[in-house]
Amino acid sequence: MPFDLVKAIKSTHRHPTNRVLHLIGLPIYVTGITLVAGYFLNLNTNPITGLTLWLIAVSLFLTGHKIEGNLRAMTLIIVFEYLRSRKVILSNQVRRSAAETKNLLANKIDSLIMSA
Repeated sequence: MPFDLVKAIKSTHRHPTNRVLHLIGLPIYVTGITLVAGYFLNLNTNPITGLTLWLIAVSLFLTGHKIEGNLRAMTLIIVFEYLRSRKVILSNQVRRSAAETKNLLANKIDSLIMSA
């Protein structure tokens, strides 16, 4: 069964306080990441300020999830679960494709033997 990312996000952000903390934390999070990335792109930004803002935002997110009672619903865990489910789906497709190729090859060999 594939992992539904949108459904997972909606189901882990139901408490109003969690939503408010995420709404406050999101622009702080983006600003922090932008400042850190700007430093590495030589845009004269302060990476310490960026890292501090990012940590503040993450602490807001953690607090919201703690209030809601679902610390395991952090974005990294959700994304990991999503990627893991995609890996399972892709590996099943590869396995199925390999089996089909093997059957096709066996049929070709059988037809060559029968025609000889």
